[in-house]
Amino acid sequence: MELNNIIFSSLLALFVFFVSKSLLNVFNKIEFKIFKDDQFNKPQAFHENSTYRLGGVVIFVSLSILFFYLFVSEKYFMTEYISFCTLFFFLGLVDDLRIEVKPKLRLLIMIAFLLFLIIFHEFKIERISLEYLERLMKIDIFALFFLCLCFLFIINGSNLIDGFNGLLSIHSVIILGILSYINFIHENYNFAYLLFNVCLIIVIFIKFNFPKAQMFLGDGGAYLIGALISVSTIVTNNFIPSISSFFFCIILFYLFFEVFFSFFRKIFVVHQNPLFPDRKHLHMLIYNLFLRKYKNKLKSNYKVSIYVNLFYLLLLVPSLIFMNNAIFCRYYFLLLLIIYTFIYKIFYNMEKNIE
Repeated sequence: MELNNIIFSSLLALFVFFVSKSLLNVFNKIEFKIFKDDQFNKPQAFHENSTYRLGGVVIFVSLSILFFYLFVSEKYFMTEYISFCTLFFFLGLVDDLRIEVKPKLRLLIMIAFLLFLIIFHEFKIERISLEYLERLMKIDIFALFFLCLCFLFIINGSNLIDGFNGLLSIHSVIILGILSYINFIHENYNFAYLLFNVCLIIVIFIKFNFPKAQMFLGDGGAYLIGALISVSTIVTNNFIPSISSFFFCIILFYLFFEVFFSFFRKIFVVHQNPLFPDRKHLHMLIYNLFLRKYKNKLKSNYKVSIYVNLFYLLLLVPSLIFMNNAIFCRYYFLLLLIIYTFIYKIFYNMEKNIE
């Protein structure tokens, strides 16, 4: 890494820290109601104190500076990256500003954004490690539908797990850190450096979110991170053909399958609208177990983030060794879905027996 880039990364980290600290001081002193999360009765609420949803704003501003620096210093400008992140950040920001949008309307807006962005940028998945699916991807309408689904799963998955201190932010650092390393060793240096700095920004945010939350990501931050992960994964998949596409499915399996599994669970098990939140997601069941054990909401909250991300990281290890083996990655991805289902069933039955 060049000296100028090292200096910039250091300055960027300091900027994120001081902006976060300053915003918190100002908002706490003046007691702004804007961005304040004081709704404790929501199904996805697990905090006890009013907390500002400023994380998304800090990360978005920091990313804007990063994109500007890369354009000026390296003439490196990824318009699709900026477009996806900007639109989805502002969509999430609407909720952070406490402007109510119905779940169905929000989903329709997300789909409209995705259709526009994918078509406008001619963004696509260039290869998939399944021959019949790769043939289908040559059909424009199918490719558009498939790509929209990929984005919807990851962006909504990011928002779904963003309920506990550090859960999404730590998870995203693991994913983006792996992608940065992969791009670096395959000499895609500018993109690797971009991802490294994205990780750095999120790591500084974690300082204000974990273990005790001084600020939340908010929907703006969750959608922004979901868009970052989605675009970064597809760009890396397209750039490095030697790595199995199923490896990228593996590193995204938790975000993807949390939404997929939850959708069908709500329809066929609890018979409710899959677009509305409930308290039966895996991380919430684990939280309930910790709460009964520790009798402490804060400790139970951040313990979930530690254990879920540690277990996730351990599950990734075999795929990191065999990322170039398409057959291994394909079946290991299926195995991970089975493991998730098995673990969910264990915690769900434990919860049901107690009730």
